[in-house]
Amino acid sequence: MRLKSIKLAGFKSFVDATTAYFPTNMTAVVGPNGCGKSNIIDAVRWVMGEGSAKNLRGESMIDVIFNGSNSRKPVTQASIELIFDNSDGTIVGEYASYAEISIRRRVTRDGQNQYFLNGTKCRRRDITDIFLGTGLGPRSYSIIEQGMISRLIEARPEDLRSYIEEAAGISKYKERRRETENRIGRTQENLARLSDLREELGRQLERLHSQAKSAEKYQQYKIEERQLKAELTAIRWRDLHSKTENHQRVIREQELALEALITEQQNADTHIEQYRDKHHDLSENFNQIQGKFYAVGAEIARIEQTIQHNQQRVKQLQQDSLDAEKNYQEAVTTIAADDELYASMAEEIVLLEPEKELLEAKVEEAIIQLEELEATTISSQEAWQVFNQNSNDAKRQAEVQQSRTQHFEQSLERLSERVHRLTNELAQLNADPQSAEILLLDEQLSESELLIAQTEEDKEQLQQDINQLRDKRSQLDSQYQKQQTDNQKLSGRISSLEALQQAALNPDNEVSQWLSKQGLEHCIYLADKLKVEDGWQLAVETVLGADLQAIISDHLTHEALQSFDKGELRVFQPTNNALTAVSPSLLDKVITKDIAPSWLALIIPAENLEEAFTLRARLAVGQSIITQDGYWIGIDFIRIKRGEQSTTGVLARAEELQKLLEQQDENEALIDQSHQEIEVLGQQLTLKEQTLADQNKKLQQMTQQRGELKAKLVAHQAKLEQITQRRQYLDKEISELTIQQQTQFDELKQARSLLQEALDQMAEYAEQDGQLQVQRNQLQNQLEHWRREERSQKEQLHQLSIKLNGLVTKRQATEQSLQRLKQQVERLRERKELLQMQLAEGTAPIDELRFSLEEQLENRLQIEDTLKYARLALEDADESLRQNEQRRTKAEQQAQALRAQLEQQRLDWQGLNVRKKSFQEQLQEDNYDLHTLLQNLSDEAIESEWTQRLDQIAERIQRLGAINLAAIEEYQQQSERKNYLDEQNNDLVEALATLENVIQKIDKETRQRFRETFDQINGSLQQLFPKVFGGGMASLELTGDDLLNTGVAIMARPPGKKNSTIHLLSGGEKALTALALVFAIFQLNPAPFCMLDEVDAPLDDANVGRYANLVKEMSEKVQFIYITHNKIAMEQADQLMGVTMHEPGCSRLVAVNMEEAVALTEL
Repeated sequence: MRLKSIKLAGFKSFVDATTAYFPTNMTAVVGPNGCGKSNIIDAVRWVMGEGSAKNLRGESMIDVIFNGSNSRKPVTQASIELIFDNSDGTIVGEYASYAEISIRRRVTRDGQNQYFLNGTKCRRRDITDIFLGTGLGPRSYSIIEQGMISRLIEARPEDLRSYIEEAAGISKYKERRRETENRIGRTQENLARLSDLREELGRQLERLHSQAKSAEKYQQYKIEERQLKAELTAIRWRDLHSKTENHQRVIREQELALEALITEQQNADTHIEQYRDKHHDLSENFNQIQGKFYAVGAEIARIEQTIQHNQQRVKQLQQDSLDAEKNYQEAVTTIAADDELYASMAEEIVLLEPEKELLEAKVEEAIIQLEELEATTISSQEAWQVFNQNSNDAKRQAEVQQSRTQHFEQSLERLSERVHRLTNELAQLNADPQSAEILLLDEQLSESELLIAQTEEDKEQLQQDINQLRDKRSQLDSQYQKQQTDNQKLSGRISSLEALQQAALNPDNEVSQWLSKQGLEHCIYLADKLKVEDGWQLAVETVLGADLQAIISDHLTHEALQSFDKGELRVFQPTNNALTAVSPSLLDKVITKDIAPSWLALIIPAENLEEAFTLRARLAVGQSIITQDGYWIGIDFIRIKRGEQSTTGVLARAEELQKLLEQQDENEALIDQSHQEIEVLGQQLTLKEQTLADQNKKLQQMTQQRGELKAKLVAHQAKLEQITQRRQYLDKEISELTIQQQTQFDELKQARSLLQEALDQMAEYAEQDGQLQVQRNQLQNQLEHWRREERSQKEQLHQLSIKLNGLVTKRQATEQSLQRLKQQVERLRERKELLQMQLAEGTAPIDELRFSLEEQLENRLQIEDTLKYARLALEDADESLRQNEQRRTKAEQQAQALRAQLEQQRLDWQGLNVRKKSFQEQLQEDNYDLHTLLQNLSDEAIESEWTQRLDQIAERIQRLGAINLAAIEEYQQQSERKNYLDEQNNDLVEALATLENVIQKIDKETRQRFRETFDQINGSLQQLFPKVFGGGMASLELTGDDLLNTGVAIMARPPGKKNSTIHLLSGGEKALTALALVFAIFQLNPAPFCMLDEVDAPLDDANVGRYANLVKEMSEKVQFIYITHNKIAMEQADQLMGVTMHEPGCSRLVAVNMEEAVALTEL
């Protein structure tokens, strides 16, 4: 087996699809640093199942995807495919027959990992299982990366053992042993749980046994109670039946009494109508007389109102005349008074105007004096502000210097404290243990990533199983839906055919009733039983016609037939008497000959009409011919019927109906089968999904733990970095603070000097302040005096102006008032004259109105007498009408009361019937027959006796206590479950013993193969080491006695050295020792290929030559792919594969066959 090629796409720096071919057994991969050579080895490790991103030089698995460059965008996935030549059958098992094996792995940015084996999706475990025992694997001795040489030599004995195990091919045994131990653990857990279940079931069975006995007694009592309740219901029904008969008798009596009251009411209604007519006539006469009386009264009232109105109007005119005279005199008086007031105001205005002019002159003088003083004050104020500015500057300078002095003193104190604090902190930081914790966390993180990778593989496999189950269930669902749809269509077709068949064969209502009386309502029709050969149904239907509706019966008596008096009845009675038949006959076309009419034997079948007419000449008396398409020909007749018979297609339809029913049964069986398969798949899918959910939860917990470890690691690393930076910062800070202390001290001395100068200036300004303050006060007093004088003169001038303006305004108002009063006097004089004229005209009509009033009063007395007699006649008619209405009301009230009683009686009767019906329905629901119960009950049976018996039964049931009715069935179920669990326990005990035997066999085989392999590798190492070093010795040693768990240590002493440990060797010596060990393993169990990543880097030219020669020698059996920068190693290669990075960030491959290159140079 050998590696043929590697296909890379999107993996790290190999962004484009690239294929690396390995046609020879020695391929050297060369190229400058950083061009992507080691990515080829990482690709092989990754596709073979490496789950740790750290071992692939990354932080997470998506780091292997090309992340873009200056000219390229990131890609969404990475894919690696290895092509192996398996023509020698190195890989055994199901893939042993494949000459070429393809292994591919693909990862996307969303974290989805997929593995493919020969193009088929698989699990990571399937990949690792293939290479178990071959020496290949993500961390096997066949792949030696940079730095792995030193790790191999300096590895712990337990880690070095794993290489020996891989060479011995027992890694697959260890995997099987681990799985077996897991199975044993799970089996023991199942046994423990099963034991607990069996003990619990035993206790439950003891309890359920007693509960089941009580439940059986309870059921017996309940049956007896149910019978007593039914009998009690029958007794109550019988009592209610007696009461309903009594109520029905009372109802009939009350109905007769009600009819008599209704007759009395009708008679009263007749008399009322008569008196109402009479009352109506008298009422109309009374209304006419009363109308006249009211009309005369209204006229009298109108005349009296008119007289009163005229009298009031005369009085009002007299009063208005007096008021007008009074107003006229008052207006004349007011005019005289206003004339005097107007003259006095004019004199006062003339006196006030000179006084106003004098005050205006005084105000002007005060304003001039005030302006001069304000100008002087402004000049003085400016000098004062200059003095204040200088004084304040000196004061502020003193405050600033005082503040600076305090600031520098406090700052020096803080700097001293800070230097002391930082010195203490620096001393504490020198002993903070972080490195050990970082190493521990790094190891824990690696273990966590391995567990996560394994869990992700299990999860991917579960997801694949779930997807397959879902696809299968989806197919079954589609199949199930289609089967149901087809079955529904089939049911619809069957229903249609059955309806047509029923419509064609069912007799009319009269015949159906007669058949029911004879007990033949479920009779069989001839068309249901008659079976005919295909193609001849129409011929038989044409011949039989309506006889297809005949019922099949041989039990009808003469009396029954004579009782049929309406409709048409056809009866077919099969007989064994056969007629002399023609051959062939239509009877031959009938399959069910035992129920076919015998006269079909006289009818000759013909294929077509032409044949029928040919046979017609040979017909005997009583014979005829029928064609397949329904032409019936006799000696002297031809019958053709098309689409008119109700029985047309009956036989064909019956046969089709029978076939469809059989097909429906088959479909329903298939539907049930599909439904069961869907349920089984659903249960499997639920179990898988639950397992997947558990895996997701586990993965989430593990991811969270990994995140916590990463966070702790990052935190510790950050803390260590912070501590280092903090030390540097503290050293620098203390130095800077010392310089600041000296600077602050110099600043403090300068501030104190400036403070003293400012205090001296403040003393000088304090003396000048008193003199300037006296001058300002004198000037301010003069200014205030003239301001008061100005305000006083202005106030007097203002008051005088207000008074003068008021007099002018009042004079104008008086002048306007005089004009209005003169106009009012003229209007009052005209009104007096008009009122005198109206008063003379208003006294004339009053006498005429009084005469007309006396005439209307006499007329009203006469009408009043006539109205009195009409009222008396109307009251007599009212009395008669009231008496008859009282009679009618009394009869109506009695009838209403009787109706209420009758209605109550009817309601009571209906209530009793409802209760009877409810009792009867209750008995029917309980499957009891009322009449049977009444017949079995004695006439002396009473309700109280049965109630007492029921109470006794209820008391017995009560004494039983709480009853578990499901205890009987539950006891049986739990017993069966107990037997099943006992069988499972026995099976698990046997399985546990078998697994323990398997463990013993695996341990025995492992010890034997490990010992043999160890001895062989040790011998090969002892031979190869002197060959590589040119002398010296090396050997392997076991660190313990237990061959299953013991570690392996390596001892090596180059020529001339007696070192006590491998760690004392130089880097080159360690590399040669590791190569000797690897090649010793390869001699025992050569892996299909070996990949070496710059393992010759620490070697000098002489050792590189020996290393290259040894590789060349072993390449006859093993394929070598090695990365090197050494020319000596390149010379030994059969093929050079160059890795370039012409485009920054993107790797390319260039392959050169050395033999072909040498041949070209020789040409």
